[in-house]
Amino acid sequence: MHNEKERVVEHAKIGQYSAGVMSKTTDYCGRIFKRFMKDGSVLELGPAEGVMTDILYPSFPDYTVVDGADFFVESIKKRYPNIKGEASLFEEYQPDKKYDNIVLGHVLEHVENPVDTLKQCGTWLAEGGYILAAVPNSHSIHRQAAVRMGLLDAENQLNETDKRNGHRRVYDMTTLQNDFNEAGLQIVKAGGYWLKPESNGQIEANWNENMVDAFLQLGEDYPDIAGEIYVVASL
Repeated sequence: MHNEKERVVEHAKIGQYSAGVMSKTTDYCGRIFKRFMKDGSVLELGPAEGVMTDILYPSFPDYTVVDGADFFVESIKKRYPNIKGEASLFEEYQPDKKYDNIVLGHVLEHVENPVDTLKQCGTWLAEGGYILAAVPNSHSIHRQAAVRMGLLDAENQLNETDKRNGHRRVYDMTTLQNDFNEAGLQIVKAGGYWLKPESNGQIEANWNENMVDAFLQLGEDYPDIAGEIYVVASL
């Protein structure tokens, strides 16, 4: 696990999950998750800079964050002194209680074995609780366009942004739900958000805030081709 820890920290230093339009998409994902979350405790895995934490924590004061990069955990705890936090690989984390909500925002595309991670989360989940996960969608229209343009060989090929952020895979809705099913979890809701026809750089250069907001919402109407997809699951 030592090499994995180094890998996590290395990509955390150069990743861009809070940069530009990514901050808006993470914020929107948090607002979707809030629709389904149970009252009670929250375990957020992989909070990075804490963009989703900012959305969720005010409504869930019993809040714990776990990230492999200690500087992310320290930054969040400095911002929110009452949050519990631990710098740990998920595979090594040992909670002292079960949680009503376990949040994995852009986590499953990073870990070595996502099914094992989901199984592990199942052991940490309180009865009646939810696991909520979001990932990039390989079938997003901007990836489909990249294949047509010869920029990608396949929709699920890792692009330069994926590599910089430490992604190991790119899901579509079927492969994401398959991992939940293989982990023995019951899917309660699956959907998408962020209809994304261009790259982040093009969007940041040319779109205004109203356009971004509109296309975030439109993705919920077209989940199969949305830029991001999510699953809410229970035991």
